[in-house]
Amino acid sequence: MIKNYLEQLRIQRWDDHRYYHHSRINQSLHFVSALSFLFAYVWLFVDPVISALVGWLVSMTSRQAGHFFFEPHTYDHINQATHEYKEEIKVGYNLQRKVVLMAIWAASPLVLFLDPTLFGLFSPWVSATDFMRQVAKIWLVVGGGGLLFRTVHLFFIRDVETGLVWMTKILTDPFHDLMLYRSAPLALMRGELMDPGLHLNPEHTLGLIGEPTLEEQHA
Repeated sequence: MIKNYLEQLRIQRWDDHRYYHHSRINQSLHFVSALSFLFAYVWLFVDPVISALVGWLVSMTSRQAGHFFFEPHTYDHINQATHEYKEEIKVGYNLQRKVVLMAIWAASPLVLFLDPTLFGLFSPWVSATDFMRQVAKIWLVVGGGGLLFRTVHLFFIRDVETGLVWMTKILTDPFHDLMLYRSAPLALMRGELMDPGLHLNPEHTLGLIGEPTLEEQHA
Protein backbone atom coordinates (compact mmCIF):
# COMPACT_ATOMS: atom_id res chain seq x y z
CA MET A 1 0.00 0.00 0.00
CA ILE A 2 2.76 2.44 0.92
CA LYS A 3 4.70 1.55 -2.23
CA ASN A 4 1.65 2.24 -4.41
CA TYR A 5 0.97 5.52 -2.56
CA LEU A 6 4.53 6.70 -3.20
CA GLU A 7 4.29 5.64 -6.83
CA GLN A 8 1.12 7.70 -7.30
CA LEU A 9 2.85 10.64 -5.65
CA ARG A 10 5.77 10.28 -8.05
CA ILE A 11 3.40 10.21 -11.02
CA GLN A 12 1.52 13.34 -9.93
CA ARG A 13 4.79 15.17 -9.38
CA TRP A 14 6.21 14.14 -12.74
CA ASP A 15 3.04 15.09 -14.60
CA ASP A 16 2.94 18.46 -12.88
CA HIS A 17 6.56 19.12 -13.83
CA ARG A 18 6.42 17.95 -17.45
CA TYR A 19 3.11 19.61 -18.27
CA TYR A 20 3.32 22.89 -16.35
CA HIS A 21 6.97 23.79 -15.74
CA HIS A 22 8.69 24.29 -19.08
CA SER A 23 9.74 27.91 -18.50
CA ARG A 24 12.94 28.62 -16.62
CA ILE A 25 11.32 31.83 -15.34
CA ASN A 26 8.45 29.80 -13.94
CA GLN A 27 10.89 27.34 -12.39
CA SER A 28 12.89 30.18 -10.84
CA LEU A 29 9.74 31.69 -9.38
CA HIS A 30 8.88 28.27 -7.97
CA PHE A 31 12.31 28.20 -6.34
CA VAL A 32 11.58 31.56 -4.69
CA SER A 33 8.12 30.32 -3.77
CA ALA A 34 9.56 27.17 -2.20
CA LEU A 35 11.97 29.15 -0.04
CA SER A 36 9.26 31.49 1.20
CA PHE A 37 6.84 28.62 1.79
CA LEU A 38 9.42 26.86 3.97
CA PHE A 39 9.78 30.08 5.95
CA ALA A 40 5.99 30.22 6.26
CA TYR A 41 5.90 26.60 7.46
CA VAL A 42 8.34 27.37 10.25
CA TRP A 43 6.55 30.60 11.16
CA LEU A 44 3.25 28.74 11.58
CA PHE A 45 4.58 27.73 14.99
CA VAL A 46 5.74 31.27 15.80
CA ASP A 47 3.11 33.61 14.37
CA PRO A 48 0.53 32.10 11.97
CA VAL A 49 -0.49 35.59 10.84
CA ILE A 50 3.00 36.34 9.51
CA SER A 51 3.02 32.88 7.96
CA ALA A 52 -0.21 33.61 6.08
CA LEU A 53 1.03 36.98 4.83
CA VAL A 54 4.29 35.50 3.52
CA GLY A 55 2.52 32.44 2.12
CA TRP A 56 0.02 34.43 0.09
CA LEU A 57 1.84 37.66 -0.74
CA VAL A 58 5.18 36.06 -1.66
CA SER A 59 4.84 32.30 -2.11
CA MET A 60 1.51 32.06 -3.90
CA THR A 61 1.84 35.20 -6.01
CA SER A 62 5.29 34.25 -7.31
CA ARG A 63 4.19 30.67 -7.96
CA GLN A 64 1.01 31.55 -9.82
CA ALA A 65 2.61 34.42 -11.74
CA GLY A 66 4.97 31.89 -13.25
CA HIS A 67 2.06 29.76 -14.47
CA PHE A 68 -0.10 32.60 -15.76
CA PHE A 69 2.47 34.87 -17.40
CA PHE A 70 5.54 32.85 -18.33
CA GLU A 71 4.44 29.28 -19.03
CA PRO A 72 3.46 28.53 -22.68
CA HIS A 73 -0.29 28.06 -23.15
CA THR A 74 -0.02 26.84 -26.73
CA TYR A 75 0.32 23.32 -28.10
CA ASP A 76 2.78 21.26 -26.05
CA HIS A 77 5.02 19.60 -28.63
CA ILE A 78 7.14 17.90 -25.96
CA ASN A 79 4.21 15.98 -24.52
CA GLN A 80 2.10 16.07 -27.69
CA ALA A 81 -0.83 17.60 -25.84
CA THR A 82 -3.01 20.66 -26.27
CA HIS A 83 -3.35 23.18 -23.49
CA GLU A 84 -7.05 22.31 -23.23
CA TYR A 85 -6.21 18.62 -22.75
CA LYS A 86 -3.75 19.39 -19.97
CA GLU A 87 -6.29 21.61 -18.24
CA GLU A 88 -8.92 18.87 -18.47
CA ILE A 89 -6.80 16.12 -16.91
CA LYS A 90 -5.13 18.28 -14.25
CA VAL A 91 -5.60 16.62 -10.86
CA GLY A 92 -5.35 19.74 -8.74
CA TYR A 93 -6.07 23.36 -9.51
CA ASN A 94 -5.85 24.02 -13.24
CA LEU A 95 -5.63 27.63 -14.43
CA GLN A 96 -9.41 28.14 -14.40
CA ARG A 97 -9.71 26.86 -10.83
CA LYS A 98 -6.71 28.97 -9.82
CA VAL A 99 -8.47 32.08 -11.13
CA VAL A 100 -11.39 31.35 -8.81
CA LEU A 101 -9.12 30.67 -5.82
CA MET A 102 -7.03 33.79 -6.40
CA ALA A 103 -10.19 35.89 -6.88
CA ILE A 104 -11.49 34.73 -3.49
CA TRP A 105 -8.12 35.56 -1.95
CA ALA A 106 -8.01 39.02 -3.54
CA ALA A 107 -11.63 39.85 -2.63
CA SER A 108 -11.39 38.83 1.02
CA PRO A 109 -9.82 42.14 2.23
CA LEU A 110 -12.69 44.02 0.56
CA VAL A 111 -15.24 41.97 2.52
CA LEU A 112 -13.47 42.79 5.77
CA PHE A 113 -13.27 46.46 4.80
CA LEU A 114 -17.02 46.61 4.16
CA ASP A 115 -17.84 44.67 7.33
CA PRO A 116 -15.06 45.15 9.93
CA THR A 117 -16.57 42.41 12.13
CA LEU A 118 -16.85 39.89 9.27
CA PHE A 119 -20.41 38.99 10.24
CA GLY A 120 -19.57 39.11 13.93
CA LEU A 121 -16.50 36.87 13.84
CA PHE A 122 -13.97 39.65 14.58
CA SER A 123 -13.74 42.67 16.80
CA PRO A 124 -13.83 45.76 14.55
CA TRP A 125 -10.35 46.66 13.38
CA VAL A 126 -9.14 50.12 14.41
CA SER A 127 -5.73 50.33 12.73
CA ALA A 128 -3.97 49.19 9.59
CA THR A 129 -2.09 46.59 11.62
CA ASP A 130 -5.33 45.19 13.02
CA PHE A 131 -6.78 45.08 9.51
CA MET A 132 -3.81 43.20 8.05
CA ARG A 133 -3.74 40.68 10.89
CA GLN A 134 -7.43 39.95 10.43
CA VAL A 135 -6.98 39.67 6.67
CA ALA A 136 -4.15 37.20 7.28
CA LYS A 137 -6.45 35.06 9.43
CA ILE A 138 -8.97 34.98 6.58
CA TRP A 139 -6.18 33.99 4.18
CA LEU A 140 -5.25 31.09 6.46
CA VAL A 141 -8.82 29.84 6.17
CA VAL A 142 -8.87 30.40 2.40
CA GLY A 143 -5.64 28.43 1.99
CA GLY A 144 -6.68 25.57 4.23
CA GLY A 145 -10.17 25.56 2.79
CA GLY A 146 -8.89 25.45 -0.79
CA LEU A 147 -6.67 22.49 0.04
CA LEU A 148 -9.39 20.53 1.85
CA PHE A 149 -12.09 21.36 -0.71
CA ARG A 150 -10.13 19.98 -3.67
CA THR A 151 -8.96 16.97 -1.66
CA VAL A 152 -12.51 15.98 -0.74
CA HIS A 153 -13.70 16.83 -4.26
CA LEU A 154 -11.15 14.35 -5.62
CA PHE A 155 -12.55 11.71 -3.26
CA PHE A 156 -15.78 11.84 -5.26
CA ILE A 157 -14.60 12.48 -8.83
CA ARG A 158 -11.55 10.16 -8.63
CA ASP A 159 -10.95 8.17 -5.44
CA VAL A 160 -9.76 8.67 -1.88
CA GLU A 161 -6.18 7.71 -2.65
CA THR A 162 -5.89 10.27 -5.46
CA GLY A 163 -7.17 13.01 -3.15
CA LEU A 164 -4.80 12.10 -0.32
CA VAL A 165 -1.85 11.77 -2.68
CA TRP A 166 -2.60 15.21 -4.15
CA MET A 167 -2.83 16.76 -0.69
CA THR A 168 0.50 15.18 0.22
CA LYS A 169 2.00 16.52 -2.98
CA ILE A 170 0.80 20.07 -2.29
CA LEU A 171 2.07 20.08 1.29
CA THR A 172 5.49 18.71 0.30
CA ASP A 173 5.89 20.69 -2.92
CA PRO A 174 8.12 23.35 -1.28
CA PHE A 175 10.68 20.70 -0.31
CA HIS A 176 10.48 18.99 -3.70
CA ASP A 177 10.54 22.24 -5.72
CA LEU A 178 13.55 23.50 -3.79
CA MET A 179 15.60 20.54 -4.98
CA LEU A 180 14.05 20.26 -8.45
CA TYR A 181 14.40 23.93 -9.45
CA ARG A 182 17.48 24.99 -7.51
CA SER A 183 19.50 25.29 -10.74
CA ALA A 184 16.80 27.18 -12.66
CA PRO A 185 17.94 30.73 -11.67
CA LEU A 186 21.48 30.03 -12.90
CA ALA A 187 20.17 28.51 -16.12
CA LEU A 188 18.00 31.58 -16.63
CA MET A 189 20.99 33.85 -16.08
CA ARG A 190 22.75 31.95 -18.89
CA GLY A 191 19.86 32.89 -21.18
CA GLU A 192 18.10 29.52 -21.10
CA LEU A 193 14.39 30.31 -21.26
CA MET A 194 13.04 26.75 -21.58
CA ASP A 195 14.09 23.60 -19.75
CA PRO A 196 15.83 21.26 -22.24
CA GLY A 197 15.69 18.41 -19.74
CA LEU A 198 12.03 17.77 -20.51
CA HIS A 199 13.12 16.38 -23.89
CA LEU A 200 15.68 14.09 -22.31
CA ASN A 201 13.88 12.55 -19.34
CA PRO A 202 13.43 8.84 -20.11
CA GLU A 203 10.09 8.78 -18.30
CA HIS A 204 8.70 11.22 -20.85
CA THR A 205 9.30 8.87 -23.78
CA LEU A 206 6.68 6.51 -22.34
CA GLY A 207 4.05 9.09 -23.21
CA LEU A 208 4.87 9.13 -26.90
CA ILE A 209 3.75 5.61 -27.75
CA GLY A 210 0.12 5.33 -28.73
CA GLU A 211 -1.96 4.41 -25.69
CA PRO A 212 -2.16 6.78 -22.69
CA THR A 213 0.36 5.89 -20.03
CA LEU A 214 -0.32 5.66 -16.31
CA GLU A 215 1.15 9.15 -16.02
CA GLU A 216 -1.34 10.54 -18.54
CA GLN A 217 -4.27 8.76 -16.94
CA HIS A 218 -3.53 10.31 -13.56
CA ALA A 219 -2.31 13.74 -14.66
